Amino acid sequence: MRSPAELTEILRRRGIKVTPQRLCVFRLLHGNDTHPTAEAVYAAARAELPTLSLRTVYAILDELADLGEIQILSFGSGASRFDPHVGSHHHLVCESCGLVRDLDVEFPGVEVPVEAAQGFEIDDAHIVFRGRCVDCMPGPVPGHRVQS
Repeated sequence: MRSPAELTEILRRRGIKVTPQRLCVFRLLHGNDTHPTAEAVYAAARAELPTLSLRTVYAILDELADLGEIQILSFGSGASRFDPHVGSHHHLVCESCGLVRDLDVEFPGVEVPVEAAQGFEIDDAHIVFRGRCVDCMPGPVPGHRVQS
């Protein structure tokens, strides 16, 4: 996702009004790697703008997605999540607490055979690895050093 200043300039060039609500949401998402829900963005934004509505937050998030500045993610476990990292990457999802983390690794050996592609021309792949994060695993985690 571009910086709030860059997004402001893009909106102005497109004739879209730059509002305090938009600027607030831009700031909250820029560099945010927590993959927040709309409700989490709303809660954080309300600290700055108490009169902001959840509907407005959803509208701004949809607008950012339409501009290609964020990805809307659905992991089949509840609310959609919003990711300002729009480059090609994958995700780790904790099935216990819902934590989502980016996984920036290439899988060069993953290919879909033409006969299995069912007529699709594949442009991108998004792989979701599900499991438990270090905080949700019982006992010591192999390879994880506990800080004392």
